[in-house]
Amino acid sequence: MGVIQEFRDFAMKGNVVDLAVGVIMGAAFAPIVSSLVDHVIMPPIGLAMAGLDFSALKFVLQQGDATKKVAEVAIGYGQFLNTIIKFMITAFAIFLLVKAMNSVKAPAPAVEAAPPPPSELYLKEIRDALVKR
Repeated sequence: MGVIQEFRDFAMKGNVVDLAVGVIMGAAFAPIVSSLVDHVIMPPIGLAMAGLDFSALKFVLQQGDATKKVAEVAIGYGQFLNTIIKFMITAFAIFLLVKAMNSVKAPAPAVEAAPPPPSELYLKEIRDALVKR
């Protein structure tokens, strides 16, 4: 019974539940960000770049031959570049969304500074008394 109790305590800790909620919300948020990038941000960028597409760029290591049924062997660095560019645009879009959400959120109340500990207070009183002499 001890292991089951320990597992239940572990699974019900705040951090585990918070993590689970974060993962679920992240999975639900991913299509929103993908749609924002693919349908709102990428079309103007594609228009500005005049349809430039890196996906065809590659280093051919071995030419393919259809008669011998040999497939081409190539390093497709262009697709990798496209993926990096899309990641950067997606990261920037998430940054802008989080920034907008944070600006809407109410600011945290200001925390007043705690009074100095008594030892500092006494030292200040002693200093002030010495200055008066």
